[in-house]
Amino acid sequence: QVQLVESGGGLAQAGGSLRLSCAASGRTFPLAMGWFRQAPGKEREFVAAIDFTSDTRSADSVKGRFIISRDNVKDTVYLQLNSLKPEDTGVYYCAGRTSGGLSSWPVDYGYWGQGTQVTVSS
Repeated sequence: QVQLVESGGGLAQAGGSLRLSCAASGRTFPLAMGWFRQAPGKEREFVAAIDFTSDTRSADSVKGRFIISRDNVKDTVYLQLNSLKPEDTGVYYCAGRTSGGLSSWPVDYGYWGQGTQVTVSS
């Protein structure tokens, strides 16, 4: 079993920054980790993913603005959110998978955190 706990959400102004963290605990640190987000009335969407070698993949909507990274000693994944826009508002979820590599599909992840709210004001 793997437990994921997100932190670092909050309120930011457009153009501002936030840093999200996702701490993993349990039997093993997932091989691949992802961040997804869900705005009110919309489906959950892929944001970024990172594998154990720190190879990454990001959604086009956040490329050049969001940076995903991981610390395999601390079993923690980070998402640095820069140049925030109001459309970045939503609940951000951390997800992990213990087999397989990078994926942008929620169904590929077996472990999920509880989510952290990010609100960007214009």
